[in-house]
Amino acid sequence: MSLANRIEALVQDFNDKAAMSFSGSIRVTANGEQFEKSCGYANRSEGIHNSANTRFGIASGCKIFTAVAIAQLVEQGKLGYDTLLKEVVEHPFPAFDSRVSVHHLLTHTSGVPDYFDEETMSHYEELWSAIPTYRVKSPSDFLPLFDKQEMKFAPGERFSYCNSGFILLGLIVEKVSGQSFTSYVEEHIFRSCRMDDSGYFAMDRLPERTALGYIGTDTDWRTNQFSIPITGGPDGGAYTTVRDLDRFWDALLNFRLLSEESTARMLHPHAASNEHTSYGYGVWMTIMDGKPFKYFVMGSDPGVVMLSSAYLQPGVYAHVLANVERGAGMIASGIDEFLLDAR
Repeated sequence: MSLANRIEALVQDFNDKAAMSFSGSIRVTANGEQFEKSCGYANRSEGIHNSANTRFGIASGCKIFTAVAIAQLVEQGKLGYDTLLKEVVEHPFPAFDSRVSVHHLLTHTSGVPDYFDEETMSHYEELWSAIPTYRVKSPSDFLPLFDKQEMKFAPGERFSYCNSGFILLGLIVEKVSGQSFTSYVEEHIFRSCRMDDSGYFAMDRLPERTALGYIGTDTDWRTNQFSIPITGGPDGGAYTTVRDLDRFWDALLNFRLLSEESTARMLHPHAASNEHTSYGYGVWMTIMDGKPFKYFVMGSDPGVVMLSSAYLQPGVYAHVLANVERGAGMIASGIDEFLLDAR
């Protein structure tokens, strides 16, 4: 079976079981060739179809941009991975452990309280009953959600996925660089990679070719406009395209964003999530036979799901971006199996 036929079958299999059909874009680059497939609508009301040039929200998939920003500032000598949070961010955290470092934050081993703790919480939309989404526009706007809470555990004790940790990293980027977080990433990462269709767009001012996120079923749906912060930040919420993600991975893995040494540190398995999955700095990795099979980022928000992978074979990338809540993981796993069989 060809890759094209395999992906068609994966999408059809998902649609046969799902309440809302897959809607998004898929791109696989391998052996100098590209395969692209787009499904569904970027805007259902206007009948605008998704395409390879559609900009999708990627939720937590953009934590890797935060990690690159930190690594760039470390290379410039403006901070270190062992720099403590308290040495950079002046905001009071009365219950935080004073030993929390940049390394701890990057690897989800800090123990700081998470404003959306995925170990105990499941409904992201409920966060915004107290703080309206339209008021959440910068990293500091998240602080009231967690800044006075108790630590979950001592720094370095274990891995626990933490969105708040990346909010704090965004505050560090702002303090050290003198720029807003989103401006820093757009200038020093997106523009450097020629990711011309990517950005931190406000949901009430989306540019052309940007997909709205959809929640519900094929016949009973609503957009995610009131379900996530109006503007993305260091823990999630940027918009990008499948083609721009090729450009990002190519720049990162060919040392155009960071030095070879910094890139190796970023892609090192610093913390294990389970037997086959580890975490570096802002990036996951699948471990097979004791070594990485691929590096990947993933994200999920109301109306958003994505998974973007860079395989150890040079120039092999796969991206599944969707403006619905399910499907990316299953399709990405099927692509993994195809590429494994083709080796």
